[in-house]
Amino acid sequence: MVAINSFKEFEQYVGKELGVSEYLTITQEQINQFADATLDHQWIHVDVEKAKVESPFHNTIAHGYLTLSVLPHLWGQIAQVNNVKSLINYGIEKLKFNQPVIVGSEVRLKVSLQSIVNLRGIAKAEMKATMEIKDSKKSAFDGVIVFVYNFEEGYI
Repeated sequence: MVAINSFKEFEQYVGKELGVSEYLTITQEQINQFADATLDHQWIHVDVEKAKVESPFHNTIAHGYLTLSVLPHLWGQIAQVNNVKSLINYGIEKLKFNQPVIVGSEVRLKVSLQSIVNLRGIAKAEMKATMEIKDSKKSAFDGVIVFVYNFEEGYI
């Protein structure tokens, strides 16, 4: 895990990989709970028996937004940004879902820092994020995550 204590330290990673998380297994229980939370009960996600027969994947698949929703958890395994008053999820740019995540798949997050700017004491970081699927050449998704860090005084 990378420890970042200030804007200047963060800035040193521009153009570099920050790291890769551990693998996380996507379970049917997670998929069902996500379906309940989002009211998206499409059969390809929650009907195991029907998916075995009718799905081109012969199994259920995770919601694309479920794979996206584990990003903060996996980001927390890559970097610890210290001396911060607050962190805001500012947005995701150029997000593309490349292939479905089949239940039981293991995914991990790879992140590199594209840019970081000081906006009058607030740091805006743009990071390329790739959700890799174990034993797959294609990623689940790629995009640019944008976080805004409000560093404590003296750390920007």
